[in-house]
Amino acid sequence: MKATNTDHSLTNIYYYGSDKILVAVDCIIFGFDIIEEKLKILLFKRLVEPFAGQWSLVGSFVRKDEDISLAASRILFELTGLGEVFMEQLRSYGKPDRDPGSRVISIAYYSLIQINDQLNNLHDAQWFEIKDMPKLVLDHDEMVRDAQEQLKQNAIRRPIGFNLLPEYFTLPQLLKVYKEIYQKPLDDRNFRKKILSMDLLIKSNEKDKSGSKKGAFLYKFDKEKYQNLVKKGFLFEL
Repeated sequence: MKATNTDHSLTNIYYYGSDKILVAVDCIIFGFDIIEEKLKILLFKRLVEPFAGQWSLVGSFVRKDEDISLAASRILFELTGLGEVFMEQLRSYGKPDRDPGSRVISIAYYSLIQINDQLNNLHDAQWFEIKDMPKLVLDHDEMVRDAQEQLKQNAIRRPIGFNLLPEYFTLPQLLKVYKEIYQKPLDDRNFRKKILSMDLLIKSNEKDKSGSKKGAFLYKFDKEKYQNLVKKGFLFEL
């Protein structure tokens, strides 16, 4: 009989004597609080030992027949109830002593979602401003720092900041998102001029008057136009 890749008896022969290593996925979930105008991170208290009860990123072990990217999507959905959201692989973390529970390699992903009250929060997760977040277990603080840096670098050349906002938003809200991502001041006039010159925003007739009587016009990001421009060689640069 012809051997197949799913012949576990042969697998045992081929890899006999190899160490067994667990693979986990950890998710760094960023959200923008449109009321407080702050970039935040979603954390929960770890449910299992070691370090049960301490603050942690949300994560889980990859199942035997599960693709790693699907594991990340599953973990995010189980915590938030959200399906189609921005998610990108960050890097792997595999120091031999990173987890005292066992030899575990973790593959980290970061996600961008909109903060709202409709999250399917099964684990009593809480939002924290990044500067105020508690000490995290294992090497999760390192993961957060790495995710912040990757988010910052990617936001310069890709319009990923829009994933942190609702469908319709104001230019001041968009400016604040990028200030929070870059963690530095941005010139209001130059930012508006740059973002409007790209012609990627659809202006509505509605205004948000929550900040002033005059109000600010609401805009929508034109995803279809952006994708068509990319095919022609367009570069998003802020």
